[in-house]
Amino acid sequence: MSRAFSVSAKKSLSQNFLMDEAILHAIVDQIHPQAADRLIEIGPGTGALTEHLYAHVPQLTLIELDDRLITPLRQRFPQAQLFHQDVLSFDFAQLFAANKPNGETDKRPLRIVGNLPYQISTPLLFKLLESAAPIQDLTFLLQKEVVDRLVAAPSSGEYGRLSVMIQAYFDTQKLLDIGPEAFHPAPKVDSALVRLIPRTDRPADHLYSVLIQVTQAAFNQRRKTLRNSLKVWQHLPLFSECAIDPQQRAENLSVYDYLRIAHYLVVTA
Repeated sequence: MSRAFSVSAKKSLSQNFLMDEAILHAIVDQIHPQAADRLIEIGPGTGALTEHLYAHVPQLTLIELDDRLITPLRQRFPQAQLFHQDVLSFDFAQLFAANKPNGETDKRPLRIVGNLPYQISTPLLFKLLESAAPIQDLTFLLQKEVVDRLVAAPSSGEYGRLSVMIQAYFDTQKLLDIGPEAFHPAPKVDSALVRLIPRTDRPADHLYSVLIQVTQAAFNQRRKTLRNSLKVWQHLPLFSECAIDPQQRAENLSVYDYLRIAHYLVVTA
C-alpha cells in the first residue's frame, strides 16, 4: 500500500493524483528503473509513484511546482534532489554541471518520467525537443487524446503537427490505457502512458526551426491542399524537387516527407 501523503488537489494546477496501486506497479514495470539511472520525475505530487521509483533509485531528481508539497517530499525522500520550480522554465542542462567531488560532470543521459497536466504536455514536449541535455527516454502519463496524436500514423484523424514534430525526433510507443478511476480526483478524460526514445537518425539541429515553420503552415490550414497551405514558398519548385503531390493535404504526408521539405528549404535559402 502506498504511503503517499494526503493533500487536496489544486484545480489551478490541473492536479489529478494517481493513486491506484496496480496501475502504479504497471507503470514502474514499464519504466524498469535501475540503480544506475539518471532518473527525473516531473510533478511527483503526493509521492505515490515517487515511492516506487525511490526504492530503486534513491538519488532520483524531483521537479515540483506546488509550494505545499515541497516539505513533505523532502521529508519523505531525503536522498532525492528536489527542485521547487515550474518545469517549463527548468534548464535540464543544469543537471550536467560539475556535481562530483572531483569537479567532473555526470554524463549519464536522463530518463524523465511524470504524470503531466494537459496544459503543460505539449509545451514540455517541444521544450525537450530543443533541450541540449542528452535524453535516454521519456515515459509520460498524458491525456489519452494527446498520446493518440503522438503515435498517430499519416492519413489518420489524430495525425497532426505534434505527430510530425515528435516522431521526427523520437520513436513513440503507447504502453497503457488508464481510466479516470485510477486518479483522485477522477478526471473527465481517459489517460495513457507513452514512451518516447530519441531517434538515432534525428534531424540536424538546423532543420528544427524550418520544420516548425513548415508544419505550422501545413496544419494551420489542414483542410486546404498543400499547394495552398504552403503557398508562401510558391516561388520555389518545392513540390517537384521533393516529389510531393501538391493536391495532397497536410495529414497525407509522412514525417520523412516533411523532413525532405525542410531540408530542401534549408539548402535553397
